[in-house]
Amino acid sequence: MKKTGVLGKGLSSLIPENDFQDSNNEQVISIDINLIKPNKDQPRKHFDNEKLIELANSIKEHGIIQPVIVRKENQIYVIIAGERRWRAAKLLNLKELPVIIKDLSDVEVVQISLIENIIREDLNPIEEATAYKKLLNDFNLTQEEISKQVSKSRSAIANSLRLLNLDERIQGYLIEGVLSEGHGRTILALENKDDQYIVAQKVIDENLNVRQTELLVRNYYISDDNNKYKRVNNKSENDIYYKDIKSKLENHFNTKVSISNNSKNKGKIEIEYYSPEDLQRIIEILNI
Repeated sequence: MKKTGVLGKGLSSLIPENDFQDSNNEQVISIDINLIKPNKDQPRKHFDNEKLIELANSIKEHGIIQPVIVRKENQIYVIIAGERRWRAAKLLNLKELPVIIKDLSDVEVVQISLIENIIREDLNPIEEATAYKKLLNDFNLTQEEISKQVSKSRSAIANSLRLLNLDERIQGYLIEGVLSEGHGRTILALENKDDQYIVAQKVIDENLNVRQTELLVRNYYISDDNNKYKRVNNKSENDIYYKDIKSKLENHFNTKVSISNNSKNKGKIEIEYYSPEDLQRIIEILNI
């Protein structure tokens, strides 16, 4: 598909920043809200109801500060930018909506909609990754071109795209906010999607942070003599807990800490010190 020059103009020429007037002094008009419909290619598929209610309350108090950008298709106006405002206005049963009408091609509409959402951070990690993929595949943009348009590094674009290699169930967790993008990138170290899902469930069940997830993934596989990978045994998985505790204690006391489990129900913790002054510092931390 042929590229267009619209992205080179920058979003400031396409999406207004000032109240009721864009950078080209295009006229803002009020349109029957029932004549406005969402863009079917809008990358954002999930809208937080609580945030929509907050936006609706803000509109109720201050009005719509920024007009919605639309394109006319026959007798209907398709949203290019501002679907959240349109949804919030419908919650308030508003009859009309201030809009700016843009004469844009199909390609330009999709590009602007994608990039506007990305820049304004309105997308969850999977929606963002899907948007990048669409720009790459449907409009033949390079990662470098996308990175310049959304003001993110090329590596950030690449890392985002990698999230689409996650098990679909885990992608769902990222969409719902159950797991973070950091969790997702960490779990990607496991190539087998069933293994990814097993780890994701453990992360959710035990409410592990990203660092703890890194430890879990690092110890999930071990290499054998043939450089093949196999799942670690339960003992190794249980050791992750003690490694995490050890790390927390070392950070707390700012010194080396050793933990040894002599049996199932008991063990020993050793806190090292290197001078009488260092010992006194540790005693003060212990509040003895």
